[in-house]
Amino acid sequence: MKRFILRLLYMTIGIILYAFGIIISIKANIGYAPWEVFHVGLAKTTGLSLGLITIIVGIVILIVVTLMKEKLGFGTVSSMLLTGVFIDVVLIMDFIPTPGSIITGVLMLIAGLFIISIGSYFYMKSAFGVGPRDNLMVVLTRKTKMPVGICRGLIELLVTVVGWLLGGMVGIGTVISVVAIGFCIQITFRVLKFDVTSVKHESMGDTFAVFSGRRKSEQIIPPKV
Repeated sequence: MKRFILRLLYMTIGIILYAFGIIISIKANIGYAPWEVFHVGLAKTTGLSLGLITIIVGIVILIVVTLMKEKLGFGTVSSMLLTGVFIDVVLIMDFIPTPGSIITGVLMLIAGLFIISIGSYFYMKSAFGVGPRDNLMVVLTRKTKMPVGICRGLIELLVTVVGWLLGGMVGIGTVISVVAIGFCIQITFRVLKFDVTSVKHESMGDTFAVFSGRRKSEQIIPPKV
């Protein structure tokens, strides 16, 4: 049970950091990352909050991947709900300033990407399942037999174009986000000595079995950071 609670803590910390990093990258105001272009565009079009739009899009994606027989994890659903909630909380608190220059904006964006990367470390370390958007990428890769990189690129291109048409900001920050996020994650995982391939994510059924005591968690307790 202690190990299970520790994993829950890691998942929650990861989601909070992920949401915080998203807001910082948006506040950089030099162009949003692909999914944020889409989410902000939808928020402007519908008048709904950014967090609520993030949740709604996540629900639609979960329905699609479930119909495609993709297994969902406890973390998948938690990420969908809590990320949107934390995004709205940070926006309501309104304590992150908008930079006054492009250079400051670039630095702020990169800081946001590293915070997202650290959040990804904590979230993935919990092993409760990948996020909805990653699930969509997996489903597309499996169905089309195309390389995962091409599938991710096609998805991000589509959401960027649609989001831009709806009013989401596309700029130099969008290009930086697409190019730099992989490097930020790689650097972060290397510094934290985290091998993503060593994590065996649990399905919803697996997590329930662990919680109910029918079997022990196969995860090693995460190290102190």
